[in-house]
Amino acid sequence: MKTISVEELKAKFDNSENFQLIDIREEYELELASIGGDHIPMGEVRNNLAKIRKDIPVIIHCRGGKRSGNMVVFLSDNGYDNLYSLEGGINAWAEQVDTTMNVY
Repeated sequence: MKTISVEELKAKFDNSENFQLIDIREEYELELASIGGDHIPMGEVRNNLAKIRKDIPVIIHCRGGKRSGNMVVFLSDNGYDNLYSLEGGINAWAEQVDTTMNVY
């Protein structure tokens, strides 16, 4: 499974790189903290595969990295080879990149 650090993700944002960011957390988690991207809750991914791009890098994130890692494995088994899990999830982003953001 491929991963990406929060520093690498920030560099992609800063360089305006072309990638898709997918937040697989639940709706209530979005209210606590968000870094943007497409919201597809983990339980709805299977029914929304058409929304996940195959032509550019796709970075999947959750709260701490476990759910996104599992989702990268699931999607890789379903024909995707362009996926990355955000190491440490949004909490790592809040601790290392945007310290004004809530950690939960």
